[in-house]
Amino acid sequence: MRKIAIITGASRGIGAATAIRLASDGFDVCVNYLRRRDTAESVAEIVRSKGAKALAVLADISDETQVKMLFEQVGN
Repeated sequence: MRKIAIITGASRGIGAATAIRLASDGFDVCVNYLRRRDTAESVAEIVRSKGAKALAVLADISDETQVKMLFEQVGN
C-alpha cells in the first residue's frame, strides 16, 4: 500500500516543492489549493510524471467542513 500525503497550499512555493519531493520519494499526493486551480493542476502533472498518483482538491483549510470533504475525496 502506497503512502498518501495531503499537502496544503501545494499549488506554489514550498507546498509545491514538498509535493514534488514526496512524489519522488514514493508517495501519492493530494495537491490542496484555494485559488490557483491551474497551478495546482500543473503541480499534479509534475507529481504524476514522477510515477505517483495525484489529485488536486479545492478546499479552504480554515473551514472544518471543507477539511472533512478534502479527506473524504482523498479516501475515495
